[in-house]
Amino acid sequence: MDIRIFLFLIAATSLETFGDAIVRMGIGQTAWLPRSALFLAGAVFLFGYGLSLNLAPIEFGRVVGLYIATLFIMWQLVNLIVFRSLPGMPVLFGGLLIVVGGLIVTFWE
Repeated sequence: MDIRIFLFLIAATSLETFGDAIVRMGIGQTAWLPRSALFLAGAVFLFGYGLSLNLAPIEFGRVVGLYIATLFIMWQLVNLIVFRSLPGMPVLFGGLLIVVGGLIVTFWE
């Protein structure tokens, strides 16, 4: 698989997970100005996610397995960085299944 595809996946999953985290932070705000700013920033990140994923030089059906695996890993990293929350054993075990499944979907010929 071309390294450019992996870079597109990293960009897309980073934008999606950070966009989701920013929107979540906005939901927790009570003042309208910080809430609106966080919602706008989250929307920009989420638009960037959609754009970068659809610009990836590979058929969408083929990349979706690797995307889901990469997304799971990125979600756990963002959860740790932004919300300081470590995944428990069920998340780690389920995540292992997600990653293995994503690799099977993407690379099984």
